[in-house]
Order: sequence, then structure tokens, then C-alpha cells
Amino acid sequence: MKKIEAIIKPFKLDEVKEALQDVGLQGITVLEAKGFGRQKGHTELYRGAEYVVDFLPKVKIEVVLADDAVDAAVEAIRKAAQTGRIGDGKIFISNIEEVIRIRTGETGPDAI
Repeated sequence: MKKIEAIIKPFKLDEVKEALQDVGLQGITVLEAKGFGRQKGHTELYRGAEYVVDFLPKVKIEVVLADDAVDAAVEAIRKAAQTGRIGDGKIFISNIEEVIRIRTGETGPDAI
């Protein structure tokens, strides 16, 4: 089993959610986040004063899935989240040792 964590632009969330549903994924977790990467934020003007916005709004999506579904899910996220501009985000993939469904006690892939 794998865990995919994707940091994306907030306005791309609906597109990514639909793309994941299209490849057969049912459950995702979404968190609001703030951060920056290479773009290091940007400068804005407010009432004549210039200030730096260094933590930009982002959305973090987390999905746990079977190994054989990873490639389709990653490609769905990448295509749906891409704008071609700086700050599109990142996708991280990590191993999951165990999953337990609290309600039934099911474990492993059956619990996903």
C-alpha cells in the first residue's frame, strides 16, 4: 500500500477530486495548508504599502491506495493540478505498512 500526498493550488481541488474519482478512488483527505517552494512567495501592494506574502495558500490531498493504483492516481493528480506556472505543487509517495478500519477492525488492503 502507498500514501500519496499532493500539495496543489486551492482552485484546482475540484478538478483533482474529479480526476481521482474517474480513476476509481473513493476516499481522500483534504487539508488547508500554507507554504512556499522555489517561488518564495510574492510582493503585494496594500494601501500604498508594499509587503511580502511568503506563505501562499495551498491544499494538501492525502490518499492511501493499493500499489497497483498508484500510477493512475499520480497521473490523474498531475494532469488535473497542472497549470504550467510556478507553484503548481508537488506529489509525494510513501509506503504504508498497515491500515486498520476502526469500525470493523479490517486490516490491510480490505481496510482502504
